[in-house]
Amino acid sequence: MNFDLSDEQKMLAEQARGLLAERVPFDRLRQLIDAHAEWDEPLWRELGSMGFLGANIPEEHGGLGLSELDLAMISQELGRANAAIPFASSIVLAADAIRLAGSDAQKAEWLPKLATGEVVGCFAYAEGPGDLLGSRVRFDQGKLTGTKHPVADAGVATIAVVQVGEALALARLSQPAVTRTRLDSFDQLRPHFRLQFTGAEAELLPRSGQIATLFDRAAAQAAFEAVGAAEACLHMARDYAMERQMFGRPLAGYQAIKHKLADLAVAVEMARSNAFYAGWAAADAHDELPAAAAAARLTAISAFEMGARENLQVHGGIGYTFEANCHFYYRRERTHAVALGNREHWAERLIANTPGSQTSKMSRGAA
Repeated sequence: MNFDLSDEQKMLAEQARGLLAERVPFDRLRQLIDAHAEWDEPLWRELGSMGFLGANIPEEHGGLGLSELDLAMISQELGRANAAIPFASSIVLAADAIRLAGSDAQKAEWLPKLATGEVVGCFAYAEGPGDLLGSRVRFDQGKLTGTKHPVADAGVATIAVVQVGEALALARLSQPAVTRTRLDSFDQLRPHFRLQFTGAEAELLPRSGQIATLFDRAAAQAAFEAVGAAEACLHMARDYAMERQMFGRPLAGYQAIKHKLADLAVAVEMARSNAFYAGWAAADAHDELPAAAAAARLTAISAFEMGARENLQVHGGIGYTFEANCHFYYRRERTHAVALGNREHWAERLIANTPGSQTSKMSRGAA
């Protein structure tokens, strides 16, 4: 199967890469950290005005109506730039949840505003670290009660899509019955919050049963984000190794360094191929999406982890300083590795959706 990009997708990726390279230099990231900023708001507004935020939102709701792979090109370049914006929270999760599970009225109200960036969304599912899809938050007679944490980008969000058992509810975060508390986050450019609901007004998204699909689609986009970041680590390590002189010769001339970079390049390409498969499945082969998304998520986590660590190792002691740029990706990688569920969750999902394993389970059950 050929997963090559179309000319339009290549152009979209190049356009996003050029814009982000200009708008998000590493010095800009340091400025945001020093200012304790929760996001890069000017960048968000610019991406909204240029249509990037509405790439995958249907045209009838103010978006461009592009495919999952088109959206993935944007996710990949945002990962490469380590951009401090709530794209994954607002567009990949919240907007997609409303598109999949919302009523016609909810779509008409929120999707156009999400597409322009006027409204920012977040997605609240965990009820503690490592707790995927918590079940203690309650929805009763239009009211939400309970706590969700950690919730990425909740500090800048206007609305939250909240997982409640097998259902999804939508709540405005400006009401007095919602309390937002910023948590200490390892990745200072992707802040997380605790959301406490004390009888907050909310409305259900009526098309239930979409949570698993939503997570699979988000996993495909997260895989592309990780591929972009892992490739950035590879290029950063390569460039430094070619420039750094050790005993009168470039560091890149040593076999051990060559092997590190070659192994990382293989890991990146393996993750990329799985990400393409997941993106294709999300758009055209929904029956294959659960296994494809799990495989993409697993290989992308591994490639990004390897990239972030090897980049530090190649840089040596200087790589661990704030003045070097390695830490931006290492921090993002550690956060990315546990978002949407960790390795164990996605490994179990891959096994459960592999045809051979299903057959063996049924056989054991029959026996």
